[in-house]
Amino acid sequence: MNSVGEGCTELKREYDQCFNRWFAEKFLKGESAGDPCGQLFKRYQLCVQKAIKEKDIPIEGLEFMGPSKGKTENSS
Repeated sequence: MNSVGEGCTELKREYDQCFNRWFAEKFLKGESAGDPCGQLFKRYQLCVQKAIKEKDIPIEGLEFMGPSKGKTENSS
């Protein structure tokens, strides 16, 4: 599946490959420590956010999931 922004599709593929590799080779074998794909995800996320703004896609009322979802500012 392509990304919402045409310029983000390659970043999405890179992130998907990284995540799928980590999930199959590490997570499913009990090795859940670390975040090997975090930087790829951040780059992809920024690209998607830019594409949403450029395409003027309304996102009011949508809740986004992410690292800070459900955390307070003082949580670690």
